[in-house]
Amino acid sequence: MSATQQPMLAVTVTPVATTEVKRFMEQEGVPFEQGGLRVSVQPGGCSGFRYGLLIEEKAADDDLVIDQEGIRVFVDPFSAQYLNGVTIDYVSSMQGSGFTFKNPNATGGCGCGSSFNA
Repeated sequence: MSATQQPMLAVTVTPVATTEVKRFMEQEGVPFEQGGLRVSVQPGGCSGFRYGLLIEEKAADDDLVIDQEGIRVFVDPFSAQYLNGVTIDYVSSMQGSGFTFKNPNATGGCGCGSSFNA
């Protein structure tokens, strides 16, 4: 899919989450120019779908690629339908730290915070 044919997809990565993604990319030796953060939705989890995050060396041919805050975000076509409008943050608390998702497309979820239904 060429850049002019790609559908609009709004994914927001907060500045705090961007800092963590950059740190992970540096640790794994992934160059910022080609690599990025893959955000995906997979069947499973306690509510029907679960989020996936992975640092990757490059985008797949059919990925939507979003440049945000100095990082690239890769989203596959299946996941895109569930991720439009999502905000990814990184939170540290006494219970631990990790990435969180605010998804306006989710109609429900569970206590784990990484599973949802739509």
